[in-house]
Amino acid sequence: MKLKFALATAAATLSCGAFAQTKWDLPAAYPASNFHTENLVQFANDVEKASGGKLKITVHANASLFKANEIKRAVQSGQAAAGEVLLVNFENENPIYGADGIPFLATSYAESRKLATVQKPFLDKLLGAQGMKLLYTVAWPPQGIYTNKELASVADMRGLKWRAYSPATAKIAELIGAQPVTIQAAELSQALATGVINSYMSSGSTGYDSKTYESIKYWYDTQAWLPKNAVIVNQKAFDALDKPTQEAVLKAAAEAEKRGWKSSEEKNDWYKKALSEKGMKIVASPAKLTSDLKQVGSIMLADWEKKAGPDGKALVEAFRKAK
Repeated sequence: MKLKFALATAAATLSCGAFAQTKWDLPAAYPASNFHTENLVQFANDVEKASGGKLKITVHANASLFKANEIKRAVQSGQAAAGEVLLVNFENENPIYGADGIPFLATSYAESRKLATVQKPFLDKLLGAQGMKLLYTVAWPPQGIYTNKELASVADMRGLKWRAYSPATAKIAELIGAQPVTIQAAELSQALATGVINSYMSSGSTGYDSKTYESIKYWYDTQAWLPKNAVIVNQKAFDALDKPTQEAVLKAAAEAEKRGWKSSEEKNDWYKKALSEKGMKIVASPAKLTSDLKQVGSIMLADWEKKAGPDGKALVEAFRKAK
């Protein structure tokens, strides 16, 4: 083991000529072609360039290094120096992670940015206590409903085989009478093709990446919420960098956040157009369906606030004051 470590250290030292090059693995759950992953790769390139090659970050897309629900633990334990996670996946661990998965709390990019701003101090505290640091967050496009049947109200959703990718989407299934099936993004195409699920709630981005149009006919543009991906780093790994490299990481992260939000908003309409061109019907949410879903959202918000306690109450109050 000591010999292996010595060889690895020597390789890292020699890999960049006169100075030691630090190498980070950054696992991600989404395809290389997804805008989040493209943004991550640009972030990694910016860091390497700004650090003069002292820090090289390798992005591992499509859950190829760790599954989506394993990435946070991998970063926390030091198995990976950094990683990208979908915050709402970890709501059962702490409700604060699920704030942006509450239906109809924040439904536009402007509102989602405000929610991200008020959520950040809570995330900094929470991740810091777990030995990690938040680098940046980027929202997904607004969430809609993929289904093979026409929907006029929530009553039409009873009995659907519903993909649950987070505690919030599992809770929605419970409230609307659907059958929740836990499916991560990398497994979605196969689950649709084999009939394991016949509906789910997500963005136009996920529908396009997973070729949902090959199995599903309708996408209801409910604009229910905008969940965020967060790029996190192991605090010890970050602290081990010299000051100029740390500054290079933080500067590149700030640029990646700005670029990622802009890309998400710009691609939202592009994804809907692309899905339509593939034969999917993009449908504005009927009034009754929207009204029903907002009732679901109210129930979920009350439930979330109860679980989140004083921090949750403070977060929601700060968000509403910022609106």
